[in-house]
Amino acid sequence: MAKSYHVPSVEEIKTLLKSKDLKATRQRLAVHEAMIALGHASADMVTEYISTNGGPKVTVASVYNVLAQFALYGFYRHRLSANNKMYFDVNTSRHMHLYDTYNNEFRDIIDEDILSVCEDRLKHLRFKGYKIDGIDIQVICHPSHRKAPSSS
Repeated sequence: MAKSYHVPSVEEIKTLLKSKDLKATRQRLAVHEAMIALGHASADMVTEYISTNGGPKVTVASVYNVLAQFALYGFYRHRLSANNKMYFDVNTSRHMHLYDTYNNEFRDIIDEDILSVCEDRLKHLRFKGYKIDGIDIQVICHPSHRKAPSSS
C-alpha cells in the first residue's frame, strides 16, 4: 500500500495565496493553521478552534468564505456530510475517505493500489453523455461499539 499525504505548510499557503493575488491575512493563516490541526472540519469547527487557541477574532461566515475560497482554488477539497454540513479537507493528495455517519467525521484512507484498480476499471467504461473528471471513493461506516468514539 503506497502512502501519500500532502498538507500545505503555512509557507506554502502564503505562496499559493500570492499566486492568486490574495493577501496572507491573519484570518486566512489562522484558518489554515486550524485546518492543519483538524484535517477535516466544518466552518464551525475551524471557528471554535481559532477562538479557543488564541487566534484572531473571526466569524463563522468569514471562516466559511475563506474555506470555500481555498477549495475553489484547489488548496483544499470539500465534502458534504450526511447532516448536510460542508466539511473541508486539507489533504489534497489522492486518497479515499472513511465517513462515520454517527459522528459525521471523515478520516483519510491512503491506499494507492485500490485507487489505481478503480481507475483502471473505470477508464474502460463509457457513460453516454459524460466524461469522468475524477474518482471520489468514500467508505460509509458507523462505530462498531455501543459507545461512539470521541473526535479524533
